[in-house]
Amino acid sequence: MSPEKTGGRPSGLQFSPWNLLLIIPFLILLTPLYNRPGPVLFGMPFFYWSQFLGIAVGVICTVTVYRMTRKQPAVPARTEPKDVDDLDEGSAG
Repeated sequence: MSPEKTGGRPSGLQFSPWNLLLIIPFLILLTPLYNRPGPVLFGMPFFYWSQFLGIAVGVICTVTVYRMTRKQPAVPARTEPKDVDDLDEGSAG
């Protein structure tokens, strides 16, 4: 949307530095990181226990980003709410 349609207010996605934390779960998927037989943990090869660890890291990253950005409004609130008469499209003004 253009600023003219929204009254000069930004709309849509807003950037937050906390969102960069969501890159970490994708980096875990790089093949060279887990394409090896060892080390073995509790009898499980590295590939399997690293995937379990990757799930835990992904959940922690997602929860952290959610908690740090949930109070930031996507669109800043207006300073003054509109009057009911302004919202009524059927009024003969």
